[in-house]
Amino acid sequence: MHIEEVFLAVAIGFEAVGAVAMIIGFAIAVILGVRSLARHEGGAAAFTILRTTLGAAILLGLEVLVAADLIRTITSKPSLEDALILGIIVLIRTLLSMSIQIEIEGMLPWRRAMLRSGGQMVGDAVARDRAAQAAAAGAPPARG
Repeated sequence: MHIEEVFLAVAIGFEAVGAVAMIIGFAIAVILGVRSLARHEGGAAAFTILRTTLGAAILLGLEVLVAADLIRTITSKPSLEDALILGIIVLIRTLLSMSIQIEIEGMLPWRRAMLRSGGQMVGDAVARDRAAQAAAAGAPPARG
């Protein structure tokens, strides 16, 4: 097996991880939205949770897909056409990521005091859901 074939397999693995991250993120977003509705927090709160969590999952998936594109391009035979295609793909995915981040957070990414990744935002949404679930059940919120 040649080294190019190994890196192609790695790139395909990254693409699969990116897609799975978005699929699992979608499932988490739906579950958190439904749980919000079950706690009678209202449709607007459930929609906000769904939108924010799904957007964060898409951001995480896009970050992994950009890594896959980089691996695929740097391990292939170099050509100006491949470099141009990679540049366009990364530019499109970066602009898409920025627009999703602005939509989720309501501000430009570089105006935030602390940078947050898509994975951290999904984790934050799950932590908020646990705290809300504990509060609805009358128990102290779990740490972690």
